[in-house]
Amino acid sequence: MTTKQRYENVIGWFERNMPIAETELHYSSPFELLVAVILSAQCTDKRVNLVTPALFAAYSTPQQMALATPDDIFEYIHSVSYPNNKSRHLVGMAQMLCERYDGEVPADINQLMQLPGVGRKTANVIASVVFNQPKMAVDTHVFRVAERIGLTTNSKTPRQTELTLTKHIPQEKIPTAHHWLILHGRYVCQARKPKCQQCGLQNYCRYFLKQAKKQQKSVPNLQI
Repeated sequence: MTTKQRYENVIGWFERNMPIAETELHYSSPFELLVAVILSAQCTDKRVNLVTPALFAAYSTPQQMALATPDDIFEYIHSVSYPNNKSRHLVGMAQMLCERYDGEVPADINQLMQLPGVGRKTANVIASVVFNQPKMAVDTHVFRVAERIGLTTNSKTPRQTELTLTKHIPQEKIPTAHHWLILHGRYVCQARKPKCQQCGLQNYCRYFLKQAKKQQKSVPNLQI
């Protein structure tokens, strides 16, 4: 199977089986999504969604959060990972939004990455979800699933994975493809025990075919 064929088959399967794929973070504005994505670093979306309702009720705008202290924010987010760092980042991010961008979340990747707590992955999420730009945010799920399926080969860094995926996925499909890979990794192609027998990508997945070949060698009469 060529790289082009693998991408076409995988994209086609997702389009048929997961036509609607969106972030599972709860938000009602670009600012709230930015806060939620910062909080989601090394933390589950489920946990983030538990803490953001009260946080957003108190600080729903950059202007409100910019007046808070890290200790104020900590009281709302202490149950997420690295709450001390994230509290400082959120206050600094809100202050910078007010000082530089009149409280508006910028669409430019480089401007986003200047905000405290915002790395390339977070910036790509905002650019993709809020502004529908062809940006591929690579988290642990995307990195793992792309390599297992065979969309990437021996990728060493998230940036390398990002470049490969954006090269082969049609631009208009990239924002949705980001969610396809995340959700597939979260619920099917899990890190420790991928649910290969429940996966509809078996015929296109490099990992599954390798495992099947190993099984065939151990059981000579097995047909695949």
